[in-house]
Amino acid sequence: LLAVERGDAANVRRILQRAHRRHNIDINCADSLGRGALILAIEGENLEMVELLVVLGVETRDGLLHAINSEFVEAVELLLEHEEIVHKDGEPYSWEKVDWNTASFTPDITPLILAAHKNNYEILKILLDRGATLPMPHDVRCSCEHCIREAEADPLRHSLSRVNEYRALASPSLIALSSNDPILTAFQLSWELRNLAFADQECKLQYMELRRQCQKFAVDLLHQSRSSHELAIVLNHDPDSPPYEDGDHMKLARLELAINYKQKKFVAHPNVQQLLAALWYDGLPGFRRMPVIQKALEIVKVAVLFPFYCTLYMIAPNTERGNLMRKPFMKFLIHASSYLFFLLILILVSQRADVIAIQVLGTDSMKRQAEEEMMRQRGNGPTFLEGIVFIYVLGFIWEETMEIYIEGIKEYLRNMWNFIDFSRNSLYVAVFMLRGAAYYQQRMEISDDSATAYIPREMWDAFDPQLIAEGLFAAANVLSALKLVHMFSINPHLGPLQISLGRMVIDIVKFFFIYSLVLFAFACGLNQLLWYFAELERRKCYSLPGGLADWDNHGDACQKWRSFGNVFEASQSLFWASFGMVGLDSFDLTGIKTYTRFWGLLMFGSYSVINVIVLLNLLIAMMSNSFAMIVEHSDTEWKFARTKLWMSYFEESATLPPPFNIFPTPKMVLKMLGIRKKDKLRRMSSKRKEKNERERDFRYNAVMRSLIWRYVSSMHRQADDSPVTDDDINEVKGEITAMRYELLEVLEKNGMDVSSAGKKKDSSVARKAKVWERRLMKDFHLTPVAGEDDLETLMNQPVPENEDVLARFRRVARLAVLSSTQQKWNQVVTSACQASQIGRCNNRVSFKNQQNLQRAMEEAKKLVLKLPGTPRGRTPSPIHLPDTTGSTIVELLNDITKESQDIRTLKPRGPASGGTGASGGMFLAVQNTRSRDPSPKPTQKPAEQQQTIAEESNQTKSALNKKRDVSPEGGDPSPLICQRKLGTGESPPKVFKKKAPPPNQDVPVDKVKSQSIEDGKKPFESQKQGPKHTTFEEDKR
Repeated sequence: LLAVERGDAANVRRILQRAHRRHNIDINCADSLGRGALILAIEGENLEMVELLVVLGVETRDGLLHAINSEFVEAVELLLEHEEIVHKDGEPYSWEKVDWNTASFTPDITPLILAAHKNNYEILKILLDRGATLPMPHDVRCSCEHCIREAEADPLRHSLSRVNEYRALASPSLIALSSNDPILTAFQLSWELRNLAFADQECKLQYMELRRQCQKFAVDLLHQSRSSHELAIVLNHDPDSPPYEDGDHMKLARLELAINYKQKKFVAHPNVQQLLAALWYDGLPGFRRMPVIQKALEIVKVAVLFPFYCTLYMIAPNTERGNLMRKPFMKFLIHASSYLFFLLILILVSQRADVIAIQVLGTDSMKRQAEEEMMRQRGNGPTFLEGIVFIYVLGFIWEETMEIYIEGIKEYLRNMWNFIDFSRNSLYVAVFMLRGAAYYQQRMEISDDSATAYIPREMWDAFDPQLIAEGLFAAANVLSALKLVHMFSINPHLGPLQISLGRMVIDIVKFFFIYSLVLFAFACGLNQLLWYFAELERRKCYSLPGGLADWDNHGDACQKWRSFGNVFEASQSLFWASFGMVGLDSFDLTGIKTYTRFWGLLMFGSYSVINVIVLLNLLIAMMSNSFAMIVEHSDTEWKFARTKLWMSYFEESATLPPPFNIFPTPKMVLKMLGIRKKDKLRRMSSKRKEKNERERDFRYNAVMRSLIWRYVSSMHRQADDSPVTDDDINEVKGEITAMRYELLEVLEKNGMDVSSAGKKKDSSVARKAKVWERRLMKDFHLTPVAGEDDLETLMNQPVPENEDVLARFRRVARLAVLSSTQQKWNQVVTSACQASQIGRCNNRVSFKNQQNLQRAMEEAKKLVLKLPGTPRGRTPSPIHLPDTTGSTIVELLNDITKESQDIRTLKPRGPASGGTGASGGMFLAVQNTRSRDPSPKPTQKPAEQQQTIAEESNQTKSALNKKRDVSPEGGDPSPLICQRKLGTGESPPKVFKKKAPPPNQDVPVDKVKSQSIEDGKKPFESQKQGPKHTTFEEDKR
């Protein structure tokens, strides 16, 4: 693993070859974090190492996913080809075979999903070109058998799987590669994610983040438009309409879709706003550059002359002035002027302006007639101003009806201002109906008795139709005035205030539920407590004959009994108490006791604290928060609201405002007779329609391809301009380390001595790399260490496969020790002892290092005693330390290198090969693996060749056995085991340095050959030169 991490391809190749020959090395081993050799090579982005590991049989497992996660494109291509070769139909893929409890990725993660999560355009294109698919996730409310089974088995995994799938679908690169209309796909997916956020509240934050990602992608695509023509094609694209041509009326179908899907940043983009502003002021050149006073004069002129413009359009709609009426800004001014005139009529009606005008300007007879009508309250017909209001209401109703007919009921209900219009019109219709019923009823009463016409209002019934109509008329006037706020959206100063008002209304509605609950609860309690005493006050009030209230003598009682007489009256009292309109004197009722009054005051005080202090201040905080949010995004919110107002005037219909829209015009007569200009789509033939549809799709796809290309290019440029990160520095370090080992390999191949290169300490290794090396060599794992008392766990463990005799004995012995009573008692005693601050060594390697350190300390102490003075310069007597060859990870690799060098001395020198640190045959094998047929035929070896190889192998083994007998140490010369040679008595330990033994002249070198595997079938051909030495410690073991 360390050789792979350092990029030492030569030693990796030798270790793998040894593993294949002797089967004593686990080539699929992993470090403490579960990273195998292939994953380390992928993280280091060493393609040659990845090829070497894959070719020599290292299991890929989830290496493909790690390569995608590291965005290592070359490794992804290689592993995809390898997976295609080794995968069999009906079997799981390599990454699916990994234990999901310790895997780095969840089982629902596929290569395409992970590539979409990383938003890597190149890897996604590779996978999509290969035919990889991403299934569409089921709806969150889906009740199919699969969803029910998954939700019942593991609801958390089912929910996270849906989140991962939608995170993949929201990838901008995936949308750009797989969608024919990326902007439409982004809109629809954004709206679907919004619905998911409200349906699945547990994952709301993730879905809202993905929704913002889709919105940003649509905005980024729009930002790539470079001309008004491209922008017009994108915003006017409609699959059900003919293609847009320059000069045609812009329907802005795609922009309407963006408004419906609430794509606020898309709508508020400067490119869109520039186009809309040009359309809005069309027909009034230079208006935007006029001074403020001149603009005001132009607006006042249009407002005063709006009846003239409307009449002229009704008579001659195709004239210059008539065409000017169709322009959006002129249409807005005409409609606004007409609505302001309607509000003026309402003000005159509410102030009885007709009566005031007669009193001021009328004659004496007119004044007397007006006074007589004032005395006659019943049976009066509608006035002239009320008739104008009636005509206006008919125009409003016709306008709303046409809007529903043209746009549909769904589009109509999406605009919240339409609810105010509907409520206003409904109230006016109810007023007219009640006034008609009241007029008919009163005329019938007057016909029977003329004196009923002079009955004053205070004598009328409380629910008289005329009184109810007047109340509804007042409410309709309020809604009519509030509709004027909608026009504030066009102003940059009043627009954000209007949006904040809308948000605050929503906060008030949410707050009203809690407020009403508290109000109703305390109203019920106070009514139950004080109803008897309130009844006494009511009787005192209504003490006159006939059940009339005595306001003169008992006016105070008439006010107090209503405070808590019933639940409705108590609710009203508590509501007005929130504004300080109810005092403590309301509890001074007739006959009330001290205890009862105390409880009433206590409940009233509690209500004041909860509703008045806490909840009302909470409402203020909520409204402040809403206003702060609007201010933070004021520009986007205002432009979005203004665009919705503008879009309502970009349509060709509803040119005339109410009440002129209900009068018949020549245009309306021609339309009713069928003599009108048909639209372009109806006049086309079927072939012409198909041609135009192809032309429309071609233009739109051409523009969309250009936008996608620019978007991807800009993303790549941003990635290239990104600052240098730690990963970049580590990659450079890895390349330098790999080049170092390759250079050493080249020098060694040319006969140079490079043994001293591995003895130098690598001071450039980072702290994290040192920690990783230490954990790797100490076999450190992140899994918790099993305690000695965990007998049940050991009993339930399955028996390992291919268990040898020694491993079986250890397992049985451990179970026996754990089951013994003495062992349990020893654990109790050990646990009762005081814990050590540093612990103690508990393995052989640590104990050996401790002994070496102790001996070195003793030797240094002896030297100090021999030399009482402090020497200057270097110590003349060298310090002899015990030989610890192989005790460090660097020396382990050096030992492996020396062993390989010893093996080379027994091999004939072959022709030199190109490459850096690796044989040409090995890299040739890699290329052959990637280009050969997925199912190669095995190569059969002749029997003679098999026999020759066996004989040569036996000769080599015998020669090496002779070589062991002449070892200067007299024992095993393997560098993997520390060799010690201690003298007798008090003599200090000596260090025996190993030297390469001279080549054995008795062994015929030309007959010694090495066998290797290429593709698992053919022997390796040696590509190395120079003297080669080796030792075989594994054979001895």
